Amino acid sequence: MKMKSSKLLTKKDLRKTFWRSFTMEWAWNYERQMNLGYAYSMTPALKKIYKGKKDELASAYKRHLEFFNVTPWISTFPLGISIAMEEQNALNPDFDSDSINNIKVALMGPLSGIGDSFFWGTLRVIATGIGTSLALQGNILGPLLFLLIFNVPAILARYYGLYAGYNIGAQFIEKVQKTGLMDRLSYGASVLGLGVVGAMVATMVTLKMPLKIGSGADATSITGIFNGIVPGILPLLFTFFIFWLNNKGVKAQWILLLIAAIGIFGAWSGILG
Repeated sequence: MKMKSSKLLTKKDLRKTFWRSFTMEWAWNYERQMNLGYAYSMTPALKKIYKGKKDELASAYKRHLEFFNVTPWISTFPLGISIAMEEQNALNPDFDSDSINNIKVALMGPLSGIGDSFFWGTLRVIATGIGTSLALQGNILGPLLFLLIFNVPAILARYYGLYAGYNIGAQFIEKVQKTGLMDRLSYGASVLGLGVVGAMVATMVTLKMPLKIGSGADATSITGIFNGIVPGILPLLFTFFIFWLNNKGVKAQWILLLIAAIGIFGAWSGILG
């Protein structure tokens, strides 16, 4: 696939990012999830873009070590956009570097929704159905077809997604800069990103207190009382507690151990359930 003409990068540089993108899940962690794989994938392009500019290169590394998570097979699309934006940041002294992460965060939710539904919910099911039916008959083509049906489209999406993201990102940035919409775009992306994070708290953090107040049919659980005030307020308060610990400088491993201890004690005592 062709890439737009670039003053700093070549197609070979993008290919290096493509191969490195396979590590996106290998370095997954509970604190910032795909951030290590994302920064590692960006490294060849960043070194070329900020050649001889150590401070700017260090700032770019810090940007891409922030929290990030997306369906791995389409992770190259935001990678391509990030590379295009970093290139513009190096060439244009008035470029807003904060917009790079804002766009990344804004893309997480929509891309994951598309990627998960297609790769996990559709392609994997089709591949499994075909592979399993042959494997149950003792046919060696069963596991082979499963791997091919799933991985060939996934790898193609990963490869072409990188160039598509780079080309779209570069062209889009040029248009936005000419019309002066970058500030508004950055603000909108940051708002959307915060909305995505808020939705993650509501859907991914679970905290229930089954202890009941009252007796008989009138008994109400503590969780029910709190949800009657504000739905999902207990997970939100717990998230704020973890956020407070993080701001106090408590290391991630101690926070994880504390969460595990609270869960174990809560389940044993019956406070949590």
